[in-house]
Amino acid sequence: MSFITTIREDINTVQTHDPAAQNGLVIFLSYPGLHAKWAHTPEHWLWNHGLHSIARVMSQFTRFMTGVEIHPAAQIGRRLFIDHAMGVVIGETTIVGDDCVLYQGVTLGGTGKECGKRHPTLGDRVTVGTGAKVLGNIRIGDDVKIGGNSVVVKDVPSNSTVVGVPGRVVRRAGCRVLNENMDRREHRESMPDPVQEQSLLNREGIVGNQRRIEELEQRVAELTALVEALATQGADQERDSSMPPNAPSADNARR
Repeated sequence: MSFITTIREDINTVQTHDPAAQNGLVIFLSYPGLHAKWAHTPEHWLWNHGLHSIARVMSQFTRFMTGVEIHPAAQIGRRLFIDHAMGVVIGETTIVGDDCVLYQGVTLGGTGKECGKRHPTLGDRVTVGTGAKVLGNIRIGDDVKIGGNSVVVKDVPSNSTVVGVPGRVVRRAGCRVLNENMDRREHRESMPDPVQEQSLLNREGIVGNQRRIEELEQRVAELTALVEALATQGADQERDSSMPPNAPSADNARR
């Protein structure tokens, strides 16, 4: 694909996603996200051909000019749109699919000093909200939406919406998700979620209290029935003891 075709595609992408976009010339001149993406093309070529130092220096100049830091080794798909483009960081082993949208402050980074593939892989049509952090060697499926300021450290299935710190799947295939089941065979970064843990403890406590209340209500009902039976028996005994010795009993009187 020619560079001119790429520019046309990217300008059309901006017009599709940004309601404030104007004509193609203004987009070409005033969108630093596009400038960073276009500059990454020769930087990536230089990196792949062994000119790492030159590619790295060029990427730092691009960062200074646009506010976007894309490592020359990162693999960027077609029609990537970086909106506002300030403070976006894309790590060395990151793979970004086609038709993705990144907003300002997004980080596609690592979690430490791991070697090899240590940055995320984004599928196609992924939207990452403002300030979100996607960290580690994880896979983000196709058509995923990541909420602003979320911190995602686990794989995300396709057609999902993720929010929170750490990020949790709250919607999948258009349906609300209340509790996500994890597959241990898949790669997962280890990061505890104290909010979720406390929520689970609270739910367990509520269920235990409800079960205890039901047991107590049953015991109270049994005790109430026993008290009523004892009261009836005591009243009969008191009535019988208050009658004269020779007086006929109630049964004999009826006869």
